[in-house]
Amino acid sequence: MSHTEVDAWMAAYDNPMKDVVQRTRHIILSIDDRIAECIKWSAPTFVYQGNLASFYPKSMDHVTLMFHEGALIPGHFPHLKGQGTQARAMRIVSIAEAEDRRDELRRIIWAWIQLREDTLASH
Repeated sequence: MSHTEVDAWMAAYDNPMKDVVQRTRHIILSIDDRIAECIKWSAPTFVYQGNLASFYPKSMDHVTLMFHEGALIPGHFPHLKGQGTQARAMRIVSIAEAEDRRDELRRIIWAWIQLREDTLASH
């Protein structure tokens, strides 16, 4: 998994929220070197021992970051929204808001990494 395929996807991405997607992408990748990215489901997807989150690329007035198993990530994250037993989504409307969410994204990612490592250790 390399940044090259996501860089190519971003170069072709024609959306008014492109800069916000790019900033959010850079924030997530800067949090922990164990997080990788690839293109899955026709969108940039962040992975660590499983799929963590994907951008929903069709939103035109905000960025949607869908956490595939967000309901399982331990902790309280006020901007993760959704019902049910699996997915949660975070909406981001601007670069400033992406920066404001940096700490929450850090806590989500570290909780995900710990959850995945605990799961692997128990098997």
